[in-house]
Amino acid sequence: EVEIPNEYVLYQNYPNPFNPATTIEFSLPEKSEVVLSIYNSLGEKVREILNGSMEAGYQRVVFDARELPSGTYVYQINAKGSTKSFIQSKKMALVK
Repeated sequence: EVEIPNEYVLYQNYPNPFNPATTIEFSLPEKSEVVLSIYNSLGEKVREILNGSMEAGYQRVVFDARELPSGTYVYQINAKGSTKSFIQSKKMALVK
């Protein structure tokens, strides 16, 4: 039996470094509006992986970076629930 998490968490992607795809996992303690974005080392948004409502629980998204050049990227989650908001970023490395 899997319980609903009691806090927002953004986990480190795996594998890291990666080529061409990686998995990003996060937990939501309540139904939330979620935006998951990828930024390059200059701070420019290069992808928006998610943008919509998600149910509470443990979530997983696969990010395919085939069209992007090697380098360091930052992924950021912005989640807004009915009682809490959460923003967190982590680094990842794409090696081709």
